[in-house]
Amino acid sequence: MAADVRRTIDTLWRMESPKVIAVLTRMLRDVDLAEELAQDALVSALEHWPRDGLPDNPAAWLTATAKRRAIDRLRQQQLHQRKHVEIAYELEGQTVPGPDSDAQLDDAIGDDLLRLVFIACHLVLPAESRVALTLRLLGGLSTDEIARAFLQPEATVAQRIVRAKRTLAKQQVAYESPRREALPERLDAVLEVIYLIFNEGYSATAGEDWMRPALCTEALRLGRVLAGLMPLEPEVFGLLALMELQASRTAARTAPDGSPILLEAQQRARWDRLQIARGLAALERAVRLGGANAPYALQAAIAACHARAVRSEDTDWSRITALYGVLAQAMPSPVVQLNRAVALGRAEGAQAGLALADTLLTEPALRDYPALPAVRGDLLQRLGRLDEARVCFEHAAALTRNAREAAQMQARAKACASAGLA
Repeated sequence: MAADVRRTIDTLWRMESPKVIAVLTRMLRDVDLAEELAQDALVSALEHWPRDGLPDNPAAWLTATAKRRAIDRLRQQQLHQRKHVEIAYELEGQTVPGPDSDAQLDDAIGDDLLRLVFIACHLVLPAESRVALTLRLLGGLSTDEIARAFLQPEATVAQRIVRAKRTLAKQQVAYESPRREALPERLDAVLEVIYLIFNEGYSATAGEDWMRPALCTEALRLGRVLAGLMPLEPEVFGLLALMELQASRTAARTAPDGSPILLEAQQRARWDRLQIARGLAALERAVRLGGANAPYALQAAIAACHARAVRSEDTDWSRITALYGVLAQAMPSPVVQLNRAVALGRAEGAQAGLALADTLLTEPALRDYPALPAVRGDLLQRLGRLDEARVCFEHAAALTRNAREAAQMQARAKACASAGLA
């Protein structure tokens, strides 16, 4: 029973800790202290819940416990200062302002989590450090998961996060909401954070689950809030379109036992048509605003090709290949080229796709990337080179830390071995 409670706490903490930290930062205006007190609430849960049982609303319990600790800390730190402020205002005949009155007047965001994303994406930090720090604090992502997103060693990302915190402390950066006119200069980092949170939810780096839907839901919520906040920014709508279109497939992406279902095998009747309509509308808005060839809009356009195809065989792979070509120029990346290889393999044949995928074998960033051998395995299997395909699938299974993905790769390797013996 205690082990079950511990697993429940771990799962809940991954989901709720960003929200708790965001609420505490609004109260305390100190992200390090907010993180410390959120951890205190977690420790309290680990002490009480195995003994007393789970509360009726565990998420609310964590938040309430953390807020009580924040209030206690505020009382300790501010009581003396507050007395001096009250005396000063009384001498001048003015009313003492409420604790958040100035912040409420200046706050253009109005959402705790999104507000903290903008705060952590401060321009005093390099762009990659902003994103890494924000993902660690607010995305519910581990250092390992962030490293995978950046295609960089875990130690590098860990050092980047530590340096980012030190820089913010050294520069005495105030954790306050940026004014509305300052939002655009931080937008690129904010969009990347939301994008990476969604991606981790869509294809989990590690663990027993193929997806982490709560992360997708939170990223979508942030994207929708951001679209209301910045209605003239094309890439906001490009990203929102991409997430809506990708998320529309959620119900069809896993079998009843939780195993993944590849795109071409999904029952498209289970795709959420309302969500597809929202995604297409957001994409149209991005194009209308002049962002047709921006990275998120291009990815959304690729997702739209899949969404518009009633059957897998109706997919316009030639257009998808062309879109990946444009995306490779707008956002050069070996992952984009790998995805282009998949599309090329469908549009012009497996041999053409394999030729492109093979050019990526010496790409350092893809050395431990399981998708590379998985893509090559698929292309080799379609070419009838089953023994080579089996080796690729086994390699992909060894590289991934997601149990569902590993099982899928092992099953495909076994199928290649069986077919080769037939």
